[in-house]
This record gives sequence, C-alpha cells and structure tokens, in this order.
Amino acid sequence: MDQPGFTASLVAGGVAGVSVDLILFPLDTVKTRLQSPQGFNKAGGFRGIYAGVPSTAIGSFPNAAAFFITYEYVKWFLHSDSSSYLMPVKHMLAASAGEVVACLIRVPSEVVKQRAQVSASSGTFHIFSNILYQEGIQGLYRGYKSTVLREALWSWRQDHVVDSWQSAVCGAFAGGFAAAVTTPLDVAKTRIMLAKAGSSTATGNVLSALHRVWRTQGLSGLFAGVFPRMAAISLGGFIFLGAYEQTRSFVLELGRESP
Repeated sequence: MDQPGFTASLVAGGVAGVSVDLILFPLDTVKTRLQSPQGFNKAGGFRGIYAGVPSTAIGSFPNAAAFFITYEYVKWFLHSDSSSYLMPVKHMLAASAGEVVACLIRVPSEVVKQRAQVSASSGTFHIFSNILYQEGIQGLYRGYKSTVLREALWSWRQDHVVDSWQSAVCGAFAGGFAAAVTTPLDVAKTRIMLAKAGSSTATGNVLSALHRVWRTQGLSGLFAGVFPRMAAISLGGFIFLGAYEQTRSFVLELGRESP
C-alpha cells in the first residue's frame, strides 16, 4: 500500500471510530443493560449512562484504525481486476482479517466498558485492575470468539469511489439489518463478558451461552436490546462511513498539496 493511502486510512478510520463511539455511547449503555443477566433496572436503568466511556475513548481510535489499515492492506495484497468475479470474495476476506486484528484491541476495551456499564459505581481503572488481578490477561479477552464471529458475519466495505453521503446511507440501512440478525450473538457476547469468573458462561462457549438464554428467557432474551442496537449501528454506519470518506479525502488532499 502506498504511504499516503496508509496514513489516510489510519487517520480516517480512527477519527470516524472515535466520533461514532462517543456520540452513540448512551445507546450502547442501554443495550448492554437490557442484555445483562440482572435486567435493565438492576443494571442501572438510565442512571450513569456514560459509565465506561473512558475505556471506549481509549480504545476507539486504535481499534478503528487497526481495522481499516488491515482491510486496506489485505485488499491491496489480494489485488485483482476490479471487474473480476472474485472481488466480493476479496472484500469479504479483507474485512474478516480486519475484524480479527481489530478485535485484539476491541475486546479488552469492550470487556472493561460493559462491566462498567452494569456497575456504574465502579471506576473504569478499578474494573480493569480487578480483571487483571482475578483472571489475568485472558480475562480481558473473554468473548473474543463471539465478537469476531458477530463482526465478521456482516462486516463489508465498498472499494469504488462514491459520494460519502451515498456510502453513509447505504451503510445505515445495511448496518441496521445486520444488527437485528446478529443480535443473539451480541447477547451471547455480553453474557460471556459479564459472567462471573469460574462460571460455565465465562468459558466463552457461544452455543452454551445462547442455549442458556433461550432456556431462561426464550426468544425475547435472545433479541434483548435489538432496538437500541439497530438504532446505534444504523446511525453509526451513517456517521462512520461518511466521516471516514470525508476525512480520508481531506488527508489525501493535504498530502497532495504539501511539498
């Protein structure tokens, strides 16, 4: 990948990711509390809606940047004729690779954030320290498999240059639909991340977590938080794709103008 393209992807992906995560953080908190095993009200209700935001603020930029850098690099590595029938496969592989790498940053941030969201009285650093003390590094990667599976199932990006608002609108509709379909996986991820150390759910078995939710709460449990999740991802798709393309174009333009 050429240096200007690499730098532009890094900056644009990071800026867009931070913008989305911080703007839509209240919706994410509501979703997490709806999915938590103790229920919405006991998890905090609408109180402390920004609990856990420091974890998101720290992790957003490197997470988003890691995805787009990996995505762009794998796409370049698997270069093929733009008219080739293999183009969709190329994009799918690039996006999947991007999610695998990005989740190395996203999952620890997500574990700390979600525990803070359902325990607003505990500070982010206190929760982080407790995880390391009680479970070690592996505690920060609880739910890694379910997170990668959830993201890789619907992660895709466009390669051809189009107007950023066109991309944002398409991303919003696609993201909203994907959010609804993948909600059970998101519920499983939340339950795994919030489970007490040593419990069967904490082992990270996705099917086991889904079965437990189905057995205790039925279909409504599997789709807990679906509406705030759809709203957040639809709006996030709009904000992210629009911000990413505008920022990337701006950075590339600056590069061309500089001597």
